Amino acid sequence: MSQNVFPPSHARNGVTDRRKEADALKYHGTTTVAMTCTDGVVLCTDMRVTAGYLYIAHRQGKKVHKLDSHVGVTIAGTVAEAQNMIDTLKYYANIYKLENQKPIPVRSLARISANILFANRFYPLIADFLIGGWDRIDGYVIYSVDFFGAITKEDAVSTGSGSPVALGIIEDQYKKGMSVKEVVPIAIQAVTAAIKRNAGTGDGFDVAVITEESGYRELSREEKAQQLMAITGSRSLG
Repeated sequence: MSQNVFPPSHARNGVTDRRKEADALKYHGTTTVAMTCTDGVVLCTDMRVTAGYLYIAHRQGKKVHKLDSHVGVTIAGTVAEAQNMIDTLKYYANIYKLENQKPIPVRSLARISANILFANRFYPLIADFLIGGWDRIDGYVIYSVDFFGAITKEDAVSTGSGSPVALGIIEDQYKKGMSVKEVVPIAIQAVTAAIKRNAGTGDGFDVAVITEESGYRELSREEKAQQLMAITGSRSLG
C-alpha cells in the first residue's frame, strides 16, 4: 500500500499522465488475500505502508476493515483514496440498514464501489478492493473491484505487488469446500510468503473472519501468534 503523492505534472498534462501513473502503481506495494469457505469468508493482509518505491512510511498500516457486521474489505493502493472509499461504503451500508431494516447485500456494496471507480476512470482513484462477507442472497461471497471499476466474483483471490507469490500458495493449497479452520492457515501462509519475497509487503499481517453466526471478527495478536507458531514453528515473522 502506498502513500505516494502524485506530482503537480498531472494537473498540467491531463489524463494521459494520470493513466501512466496509475499503470505504474497498479502492482506497487501490499499483499491482500480473500477466500470463501463453507462456513465463512477469510480476509488477510500485510501491514506495510510505503511512500514512493523505497521508503517504508508505516509498519502498522491497517488494510482490512469492517464495513458492517456481515461484510469487510481489504485495500491496496493509495491510502487516502482507499480510506475515502471505505467511509463511503460504510455510509451506504448504514443508510441501507436504516431504510430497509436489514443489512445491505454484499453485491450491492461491490457495485457501489465499482460505480464510483468507473465514474472516475478518466482520473482514476488508485485503489483495489476485495469485498467479502455473508448475506441471505448469495451466502458467502467475495468480489474483486479494480480502480477502473471492473468487478469480478471470486472464490479465492489476491491483489497487490505480492499477489503473484500469494497466488502460488493459494492455487497449491486452496480448494472449494474447505472450512474457515482450514483456510485461515493458507491465507496466512500466502501473505507471509509474499512478505519474504516482495519488498512492498511486510511488517506483520492482519486476519479477519466473517461468518453468519459471529459476523465480522479480526484475529487477536495472540491468535495470530498461535497460527504462526503452528505454521512456521515461531510466534513472530522475525
